[in-house]
Amino acid sequence: MKSSYDFLVTGGAGFIGSHLCSTLVSTGRSVLVLDDLSTGRMENIVHLDQSPLFHFCLGSVMDRGTVSELAERCGSVIHLAAAVGVENIIRHPVETIEINIGGTENVLSAAAAHGLKVFVASTSEVYGKSWETPFREDGDIVLGATCRSRWSYACSKALDEFLALAHHKARGLPVVVGRLFNTVGPRQSGRYGMVLPRFINQALTGKPITVFGNGTQTRCFSSVHEVIQCILALMQAPEAVGKVVNIGSVQEITILELARRVLEITGSSSVIELTPYDEAYPGDFEDMQRRVPDVTLLQSLIGISPSSSIEDIIRSILEHGVPEGAD
Repeated sequence: MKSSYDFLVTGGAGFIGSHLCSTLVSTGRSVLVLDDLSTGRMENIVHLDQSPLFHFCLGSVMDRGTVSELAERCGSVIHLAAAVGVENIIRHPVETIEINIGGTENVLSAAAAHGLKVFVASTSEVYGKSWETPFREDGDIVLGATCRSRWSYACSKALDEFLALAHHKARGLPVVVGRLFNTVGPRQSGRYGMVLPRFINQALTGKPITVFGNGTQTRCFSSVHEVIQCILALMQAPEAVGKVVNIGSVQEITILELARRVLEITGSSSVIELTPYDEAYPGDFEDMQRRVPDVTLLQSLIGISPSSSIEDIIRSILEHGVPEGAD
């Protein structure tokens, strides 16, 4: 069957997916979205409803038949559908494992059957507790004990990567795997444990800004718009096929300093409160102290990497508004 859409985007009603769809449609590419709306929102894509280049399908990547049927109508696949958010992942460990692994296998199998190029979104979580920063794609993965549910997510995404690379090696499937580092921006909700929209919402409503742990843990936050540029550029780079590539900013900031920047930019009178992990998460929670990417490979493949300052990202979120339920 001749493809009728340029891209199938799984998870296209989510935070990253909706921005990706907007970018694709604005540049004349046609998009077919598959999303079960478990964490995605129709509000994220309502502005695309009237475009002849856009079509939404309510359904799950767990439905192998649906995935195959939609893939047959498309030229390429960008697979973003997954369990998201630390809080959501910890409280729903079975669904996390099943959706991440089963959904990715369905997407890869459908892509292989129809000869489609695939981008698989992975995460910096796969590096686990490694102290070998900045993280390199060929560095060792250090996961915590299986009795700590946080690591089930990291393990499931690592298996996604193994599946993708196995399909490439065994079946010649053109696959690109992107490890995303703390992508943030407008439309992101803090409902599932996302730290920046939660801080901003707390600041805007005058509530205490709750920093979990002692606040010295560091992260590198990337603008969603720049992450999307990187994803699309990697899809166009022949040398990226069969590779795992970090996608993230190298501007490191402590979570405590992030809270301070939010207070400064919003002008809020909120106070910062340190909250022990055992009050915020189940008792088996374990965190990473640092998460910093090495973007040498990304730069060599496409010549760009996320570089927006955290101040500009915060201002962009404030300009567009924070979704309800972000605290």
